[in-house]
Amino acid sequence: MHRPAPQPVSTRLPVAGRRSRIVGAALALVLAASLGAPTPVAFADTLEDQQAALREEAARVQHSLEFVDSRIAQAAADLVLYQGQLPGAQQALLEAQGRVASAVKEAEALAARVDLAQQNKAKITQQLETDKQKIADTKKLIGQIATQAYKSGGVPSNLSLFFGSNNGGSLTDTIDLADQAMRSQNSAMDKLTQQSATNVNSQARLEAVEAEITDLKAKADAALAREQAARDEAEAKKAQVDQLISDTSRLDAELQAAKPAIQTQIAQVKAQQDAVAADIVERDRKLREAWEAEQRRIAEAAAAAAAAAARAAGQVKPPAPYVPAPPGNPSAFGLRHPFNGVRISSGFGWRVTPPGTTDFYGQGGYMHTGIDFAAACGTPVYAAAAGNVFSAGWANDGGGNNVKISHGVVQGNSLTTVYYHNVSVTVSPGQQVSQGQLIAYSGTTGNSTGCHSHFETWLNGRAVDPMNLL
Repeated sequence: MHRPAPQPVSTRLPVAGRRSRIVGAALALVLAASLGAPTPVAFADTLEDQQAALREEAARVQHSLEFVDSRIAQAAADLVLYQGQLPGAQQALLEAQGRVASAVKEAEALAARVDLAQQNKAKITQQLETDKQKIADTKKLIGQIATQAYKSGGVPSNLSLFFGSNNGGSLTDTIDLADQAMRSQNSAMDKLTQQSATNVNSQARLEAVEAEITDLKAKADAALAREQAARDEAEAKKAQVDQLISDTSRLDAELQAAKPAIQTQIAQVKAQQDAVAADIVERDRKLREAWEAEQRRIAEAAAAAAAAAARAAGQVKPPAPYVPAPPGNPSAFGLRHPFNGVRISSGFGWRVTPPGTTDFYGQGGYMHTGIDFAAACGTPVYAAAAGNVFSAGWANDGGGNNVKISHGVVQGNSLTTVYYHNVSVTVSPGQQVSQGQLIAYSGTTGNSTGCHSHFETWLNGRAVDPMNLL
């Protein structure tokens, strides 16, 4: 829990087809720039580290307004998260659009290969039809040659030639006729053989092309599926970017509209806290004065007794003047942690307002005057030291149910401890408590955005780092 010190302080709050997709991303970037550049997050090696740093930054912004307005504090933290997430979302969108473009190119290239293979198939099919016709024509020609030879007396066998049975024709004519017929038939048969071989080759080519087409179509279908998946992813990324831009615009407008009311509330809370601080200062001043007066009385009484003893011994020894002893070490209070084994979630000290965020206090930052323990609601809270409870229950200083304990003066130092945001308290004003006694149960009362405990130590009327005393 963060709480301003009595001196003027401040807090921090953030200010607030494929071509169409690419144009949309560009518009998103322009709109994001118009909202103001996000606060740079400290360097981180991994995405997980970056996200953790962003969440930590958002938590710091949220804590800075806890004593003022929990709803505004949450809005401020959300704005920091959205602004921090926007660049990554925009980059993811661009990468997704790049994957769409790659998938489109792959699908187009495969479609072109399918078209080419289809054209090749059509050519081979046409060639097969042509070859079939040629084979049919060649077979017809062979039949015609055989018929013509038969009509011309046929091609005599060797036996016919040997006995001279050529039906009146000369042996020479018969041989010439046979030779001519054989040459024509051989030529036609050779042509038929070649045409048949070409036909077989074309059939093989056709089968190979059909197999290639089947494979390419499967690949093209897979590429189209990848393209659609990439488009869906890009659409989702764009929706995320659009939502982030919408949310940052809405929160920025909300915070700007609430700024006057926030500043008024800050002034009111600060006045209440200043009154609490003034009460602690005055209470401790009186305690130290009373303690110093008692120390003076004791010292003077001792000096007077020493002087009387000297006179009785016939010595003349004036009393030594009283010199106040310097304050001792504050560790003499022996403070213990108000919790058992609960980690500290936020430390003590000045917090600079990051560039690009709203500085409602106008001081360039704010003072976190205590430490926050990440205690779950209902966690027992124990007195850090013995003392007197001078405030317990609800207070209008943003801290909700609180306990304030005066631990008196030890070695010239006065100490007060404060415990904020408790769900309930178990002590009453005026009650004397011992160290380690149960005094409350932690919670999230007052202007708090989550279960935790804000613990302060006031040494001699001034807020100091509790870690130097614990």
